[in-house]
Amino acid sequence: MTAPVIWWLRRDLRLTDQPALLAALSGKGNAPTPVIPVYVLDDETPRHRIMGGASRWWLHHSLASLDAALRARGSRLILRRGRSEDVLVALAQESGARTIHALHHHEPWWRNAERAVEKRLDLRLHHGNYLLPPGFLTNGSGAPYRIFTPFMRALMAHMPPSAPRPAPDHILAPEHWPDSEALADWALISSMPDWAHGFRAEWTPGEAGAAERLSDFAAHSHAYEAEHDLPSKEGTSRLSPHLHFGEISSATVWHQLAGRDDAGTSAFLRQVIWRDYAQNIICSFPDYGARPAKEMFDGLAWRTGVAAEADYLAWQQGRTGYPIVDAGMRQLWHSGWMHNRVRMICASFLVKHLLIDWRRGEQWFWDTLVDADYAQNSVNWQWVVGSGVDANMFVRLMAPLGQSEKFDAAAYIREWVPELAHLSAPAIHDPDVFGQRPQSYPAKIIDHRAGRERALAAWAQCKGNVGLVE
Repeated sequence: MTAPVIWWLRRDLRLTDQPALLAALSGKGNAPTPVIPVYVLDDETPRHRIMGGASRWWLHHSLASLDAALRARGSRLILRRGRSEDVLVALAQESGARTIHALHHHEPWWRNAERAVEKRLDLRLHHGNYLLPPGFLTNGSGAPYRIFTPFMRALMAHMPPSAPRPAPDHILAPEHWPDSEALADWALISSMPDWAHGFRAEWTPGEAGAAERLSDFAAHSHAYEAEHDLPSKEGTSRLSPHLHFGEISSATVWHQLAGRDDAGTSAFLRQVIWRDYAQNIICSFPDYGARPAKEMFDGLAWRTGVAAEADYLAWQQGRTGYPIVDAGMRQLWHSGWMHNRVRMICASFLVKHLLIDWRRGEQWFWDTLVDADYAQNSVNWQWVVGSGVDANMFVRLMAPLGQSEKFDAAAYIREWVPELAHLSAPAIHDPDVFGQRPQSYPAKIIDHRAGRERALAAWAQCKGNVGLVE
């Protein structure tokens, strides 16, 4: 039998529109090539960026789904744990494989891992997780785009992407399968406590779940522009975790939705482009999740100490006294997901009303979001703070009470903050001001005006310190 090739999987857990798999199957000449699909649980290479608890829950179910799909095609998924380069070298020696196929991954730790593997094995990398390869688009000076709008215009000139290719009907197995670890032994799902019990009702990880989610969204994508900012509506696609884990490709999403002549679908496709934009940013700034792009923000005096820790805990638990913030944080803990508009409100509240370092919020989202994506998470947080290369201004504070009423969040609050379910609008947006706050619901941990003034004072001091240094 022809020597097998290894197909190395990471955040590309699908069979449809999977260039690495198709390349592995093609081999040389007309002889069919046996393929060994392998997923390596590598908690060493990412170091402090290992997957959070919510992502690990998703990964468990996505790997189980992929293994079932592979078995239906005469194959199976090999599971190994350890440093990627060491595991892959050992697997190649065991199996006699000489070549590894994989999709490019652009997080800094995966780029390091790819370079390490390339030094020891014949690693062949393919593009396929984004509309265009990150780094492909450059401006008139030959530099990567930093601002989203010109990036989007440049990308649109290359659309549509190549048509997605179907999954193979059969995957040739090797003569001898190498040993595999058991998925259950990885303990990706926490049982003490079973904090992810709400995830099961909300999500169906895997390629089939992704296809079903896209089909459901396609039926009402025309309403996206009008409804996606309204937390009480089901206006968003909820495709983000499926896209993050590569259970569906951006090209598949694009081809199913593009060509519809309506503002809603066009608005959604801009969000798909934003995903490409964020990935391009971390290629230029690999430490974007830890360092502000604008250095002056290093001088911002974030609050620390006992009072700040108490406020941070209240934010995590959804006990701030601001109903829209609390609804979002409770939805996050229960379902591993939060409505996008509410994510911005909650992030702004932490950074500006509470004056707590944005990196602490980014890390909390990293641990609790099922769609915790390094590029998206860090770019979006730096946008809210104002420290990003294309970002909101720090002095623009989102007023959570006003945002709640503006975006009609009453039903959303009733769902996630049951203590307030009996209140009608407008009192539900700000029970304190209407004298209707029940005893079971906490008072505001800081007044909106006081939080705003404290944030602006800290910003003025930061700018002054930068001026003195200069």
